[in-house]
Amino acid sequence: MTLTTRRRPLLLSMLLTLAAQAGALSALLVGMAGPAAAQEELRIATSYKLMTLDPQYANLNENNSLLSQIYERLIYQDEHLALTPGLAVSWRALSDTQWEFKLRPGVRFHDGSPFTADDVIYSIDRIRTFLKPPGEGFRGYLSGIKSVSAPDPLTVIIDTEGNVPDLPLSFSSIFVMHRPAQGFQSTEELNGGAVPVGTGPYRFDSWSSGEALKLVRNDGYWGRKPTWSVVLFRIIESPAARVAALTTGDVDLADSIPARDVQSLKQRGVKVESIGAARVNFLQFDVASDTAPGVTTKSGEPIGNPFKDPRVRRALAMATDRSVLVDKILSGYGTPAAQFFPNGLPGTSRTLNPETPNYETAKALLASAGYPDGFRVVLAGPAGRYPGDGESLQAVAQSWARIGVSVEPIAAPFSVFNTKRAAGDYGIWYGGCSGEAVDVILDALLASPDPKRGLGALNFGHYRNAAFDTMLAKAESLQDGPERDAALATATEFVMADQPIIPLYHFHHIVGFGPKVGSYVMHPRGWTTAMQTIPVTE
Repeated sequence: MTLTTRRRPLLLSMLLTLAAQAGALSALLVGMAGPAAAQEELRIATSYKLMTLDPQYANLNENNSLLSQIYERLIYQDEHLALTPGLAVSWRALSDTQWEFKLRPGVRFHDGSPFTADDVIYSIDRIRTFLKPPGEGFRGYLSGIKSVSAPDPLTVIIDTEGNVPDLPLSFSSIFVMHRPAQGFQSTEELNGGAVPVGTGPYRFDSWSSGEALKLVRNDGYWGRKPTWSVVLFRIIESPAARVAALTTGDVDLADSIPARDVQSLKQRGVKVESIGAARVNFLQFDVASDTAPGVTTKSGEPIGNPFKDPRVRRALAMATDRSVLVDKILSGYGTPAAQFFPNGLPGTSRTLNPETPNYETAKALLASAGYPDGFRVVLAGPAGRYPGDGESLQAVAQSWARIGVSVEPIAAPFSVFNTKRAAGDYGIWYGGCSGEAVDVILDALLASPDPKRGLGALNFGHYRNAAFDTMLAKAESLQDGPERDAALATATEFVMADQPIIPLYHFHHIVGFGPKVGSYVMHPRGWTTAMQTIPVTE
């Protein structure tokens, strides 16, 4: 699940570092091909099922990825999740409650009209006052804004209700739309035939909901000339069908390649790239209920909720063999997890590292908590939502059996699982979470639930830790940089000592491509775009 709050082994190197220094990342990526490749058509098989052409309606990775070719943001996150210029060339805090954004001159929308501060104000107002999406949509990113003004066409001033040090990070998630002649453009208009108009390197051509998206090059793009003349996305949800389309040459590139297919694809000459995802898959406990659903003695008698005791949670973590999950289930295309982002990304701890199972110590911890003979649990999770999800339930069951905990794995379609999880029907379950930054995940998963402040949106286990809440709030009061990263790492170390969840792994995004493509620029957010696709040069 991608969060609707805020923000932020890496394959890219000096080339992308230079791009970040020069300006927006996509400005480089859309211009990396030579003239000989400039007229090529690119065919992509994607797992991302685009269901709307409204870039501000739903904060879903499929929308954010595919629509980023038509629309652009004020600020981008590079491959290290650092902030780089987009439609804004610079930004600065004028005070604790005021920010200034300087906009890029000479940018035009696809209809030829100039991009100005008025479009930024419109985009913010549309999200805050007009759209009524399911859930919060993008509104959480803008919740701290008090007012927006424009002293000139290329300057935006934003006043906030209080100190919002990560406001620039929030704008790395917000697409800028063109202000219409009057009123607000509705989602229904965009989905019903109105042509999407952005500033991006590709213009909209056609769309069949849930099936295909066709884009054409924007010859008036403000950055380097886009590489591909035509880009056709085919939405293929079946992993086997995507692999087959790539193997037969029906497409030039396919995303979300199953790890089990990588070796056979390489043997057939298909090139493969991968990167650790800026996300975590984990086990989460109900720590609040007096009795946890699906938890009994081995004979089926009801018992009190064992997950209230941190010793039990710690014992189960110690008995989880992450190497089996990564090496066997993910075929090596994953990284064992002890925290929320892969080690080395901003806000991660250097001291939190995955540990090898210690079954004897785990059994002793269970016994000290009053469960010398273990207990029985139902371990729930989605089927096919994340790489390795259903198989992970089985592997965890085998590991926990070694300390006397009997597990009944239950995998269900994500829609069914998600409904039951939200209703509190599970005592322990498998989940996944991503975000622009570590604190986004901490806010959603582990912060004490507080809907008014947008905290605890994914804290289905109702975990509360006042000391951690204070540490997290202090870290988030700091502006983006080393001090903030260190404070987030310290807060993570503190809360993980209480073991509110069991991090399992960071799976890898895997992309395969055929002979027309020379290389593919991976990003830990898992986006699939034409800008990342570099053609073979003569």
